[in-house]
Amino acid sequence: MNGNQIKIFPLGENALTIEFANEISPEINDRVINLANTLKSHNFEGFIELVPAYVSLTVFYDVTSVRKNFPAHATAFDAVKSFISEALANFNETAKTKPEPIEIPVRFGGESGLDLEYVAATNNLKPSEVIEIFTATIYRVYMLGFLPGFAYMGEVDGRIATPRKSSPRLKTPKGSVGIAGRQTGVYPLESPGGWQIIGTTDIELFTPEAETPTFFQPGDLVKFYPQN
Repeated sequence: MNGNQIKIFPLGENALTIEFANEISPEINDRVINLANTLKSHNFEGFIELVPAYVSLTVFYDVTSVRKNFPAHATAFDAVKSFISEALANFNETAKTKPEPIEIPVRFGGESGLDLEYVAATNNLKPSEVIEIFTATIYRVYMLGFLPGFAYMGEVDGRIATPRKSSPRLKTPKGSVGIAGRQTGVYPLESPGGWQIIGTTDIELFTPEAETPTFFQPGDLVKFYPQN
């Protein structure tokens, strides 16, 4: 790993962020996920949780606990930064076997895909061509956010990339499959939202009572296909 590109900085009083780069790529995202997995199994007193993103990893901690357990450091941030720096120095990046794509059935168009016609017209395509292009790609889950279980996936083929709505819907139905620029994602819950909705799936993406409440995890590969 090129340590010269890595930045560590505070995020409020009880978190710090490790930023690996300023450009999005599967390789950088792999580094984020690998470090997150390493820190999950080798954390420190006062550790709370990790939040991986496209090119960064945020570590939340309990300030009082960290100060109590690492009194040699001037601040809790300094203590956690020292721990992270040591973890990075000994970080062994190993190639991971790519997971098999998770297949997601989708009903495209009509009431299930309210914006399919718009996406097609915007890109001078037929709706059937949008579906064909969209389902030909295997997408990577880069991060979770916005809603519990909402996976930001990429990259959408440039031929069907469409900007977010200028005025978001007040209600986007649960299971809606949307496009926003070169990203795609599925709404796990009904929510306001501005993504262009091209279809709907019945897959449950957020089950809070489950041991693993979110269906998708960072690093997953996803393949959509038309539901008959």
